[in-house]
Amino acid sequence: MLGDLTADVVLVPSRPLERATDVPGQVALRRGGSAANTASWVARLGAEGALVCAVGRDRLGSALVAALTADGVRVHAVRVAGARTARIGIVVEPDGERSFVADRGAAQLLAAAMLRAAWFRGADVLHLPAYSLLGRPLGEAGLAAIGLARAAGARVTIDLASSAPLLAGGRDAALALLERAAPDVLIATEDEAARLLGRRDPSPLLRLAPAIVVKRGARGATVLERAGRLRFDVATRPVAAADTTGAGDAFDAGFLVGWVAGLRRGSSAAVALRAGAAAGNRAAGRHLRAGIAELDLG
Repeated sequence: MLGDLTADVVLVPSRPLERATDVPGQVALRRGGSAANTASWVARLGAEGALVCAVGRDRLGSALVAALTADGVRVHAVRVAGARTARIGIVVEPDGERSFVADRGAAQLLAAAMLRAAWFRGADVLHLPAYSLLGRPLGEAGLAAIGLARAAGARVTIDLASSAPLLAGGRDAALALLERAAPDVLIATEDEAARLLGRRDPSPLLRLAPAIVVKRGARGATVLERAGRLRFDVATRPVAAADTTGAGDAFDAGFLVGWVAGLRRGSSAAVALRAGAAAGNRAAGRHLRAGIAELDLG
């Protein structure tokens, strides 16, 4: 994985926010970042997970790296002088929908020159949230990492992750960037795919990747595969949860573990994709049932 390792300040009001006053609820400090969450769940599922990231030379960065290492993740963290470790504020509405305020700080400063080829050797797959391809120098580092991973024989997966940053430069620029990255599998929620394409049918995404996985929450996932012209749904068991933060990252981890296991067994592309989507659904369900631990600052 390559991307953010952040401190998440999660606000869960018990009723809708009211302007200029307070409402009761819960406030939690958690370790976050899409790439970090995915790496953590990969390790939790018994596979080898690693994260390439940048944090500040501050106590918060040290605590985040220690927490992720304790989860069993191999962390390649570049410590950036003069920059704060990334922080994200998350407001979870009573219906479970989330809004974000991102202060990405040091996370955005990972540069291609900071990468080491050895970090990618032996990897089966490099997974990136799409915002790891955006901006400078992080976007350049993301594309360089894809080159290093490909040279090491790894596959590449990309999760669209967040529509607004990806589409900030327009739909054509976003599509061109994803085409340049050329992932083996592109992962997106229904809403992210629709925003990127301007239509509800995700099938045009197959020109960007040989396989597409569309996350549909409680309705499971839809998989599209170019070579066999396949499209199929993988159902899941709905889980009641007030806070869905990180569930998509857990899905990605489950997908990666299940997909790679299928490929190692010699399964066909379609069978491996189905196994990955089913494992992703299970991991997301586990995440929703288990909740997220508080970050211990020591």
